[in-house]
Amino acid sequence: MSAILGRKVGMTTVYDEAGRQTVCTVIEAGPCHVTQVKTDEIDGYNAVQIGFQDKKEKHTTKAMRGHFEAAGTTFKRHIVEFKNFKNDVNIGDEFGVADVLAEGDSVHVAGKSKGKGFQGVVKRHGFGGVNDATHGQHNRQRAPGSIGQASDPSRVFKGTKMGGRTGNERVTVKNLRVVRLFPDNNLVLVKGAVPGPKNGILEIRKA
Repeated sequence: MSAILGRKVGMTTVYDEAGRQTVCTVIEAGPCHVTQVKTDEIDGYNAVQIGFQDKKEKHTTKAMRGHFEAAGTTFKRHIVEFKNFKNDVNIGDEFGVADVLAEGDSVHVAGKSKGKGFQGVVKRHGFGGVNDATHGQHNRQRAPGSIGQASDPSRVFKGTKMGGRTGNERVTVKNLRVVRLFPDNNLVLVKGAVPGPKNGILEIRKA
């Protein structure tokens, strides 16, 4: 296996034999089931679809009930497709964190970052405010300052740093080290922070 779905549990600290402290994120990874295997001949591309976390039948649409029943799995709350899956798998296969990861592995973790709503330029882009005279303002504490030009070109360029919706977007943190594995509890500890709030769904891929 080369990827697995998980749920962010929280953060903790572990120590090695030399007493060095490592801040880690605790992730509940798996168990996952293979719900579909896509091929070039039938679907036009190769991918493996896996499901994570059971849910009740009454919360599942008829179409998805048939999809999971055909795969021989329970009804799943989250399904994600992974291309370039390195192992041969069959529909209905179940796998856990120990089947994918080992201590010392390097992984890429993707998730949806925390939404912060509409924010100004100081919080969104790190502008300095009035004391640092960022972008030209001189008497307005958190204003963006000048954003455009004069009569030529008489417009604001696309991509100019301004206030706007912040967070709630897909973020990938690369090359995090797997510090500890607890296969009996489907838990993995990775060094550093990962995107999203507690209970957020994460995609974990081997680097």
